[in-house]
Amino acid sequence: MKKIASFLVNHLKLLPGIYVSRKDYIGGEVITTFDIRMTRPNFEPIMNTAELHTIEHLAATWLRNHPTRWDKIIYFWPMGCRTWCYLLLNGDLSSKDIVPLMKELFAFMKEYHEEVPWATARDCGCYLDHNLPMARFLSKRFYDEVLMNLTDANLIYPAN
Repeated sequence: MKKIASFLVNHLKLLPGIYVSRKDYIGGEVITTFDIRMTRPNFEPIMNTAELHTIEHLAATWLRNHPTRWDKIIYFWPMGCRTWCYLLLNGDLSSKDIVPLMKELFAFMKEYHEEVPWATARDCGCYLDHNLPMARFLSKRFYDEVLMNLTDANLIYPAN
């Protein structure tokens, strides 16, 4: 079987950051898939499902309600490896193009103190599996340590 592009990335060199994973061309539109890593794969503990689930609820709700970018959000989902998520946006974009959006998102998540949105039995398939304090901790760490100190090593996939 042929390897898909995301498995060609050297995960032993991958740092937390914001990466362009792929670009798909559909008609006259470009869809950019971003690989957003909050933790370093294979070097630090993976996120537990509770905090990952909470971050998913916070990020998906915030992104889809963003005052100027909501119409560019195609899809957002966590990675199975639990190092964070993929974000699909309409447009031919680079990692640097979404840094301001990611700073806004993580500033929101690290300070969020209300009920987790849509974390009810009616709205969520696993509503009891949330951890807001840990989600806030991880969001703050990513904001402070990565987003506020970005270099090319956090924005461009490492060479194999």
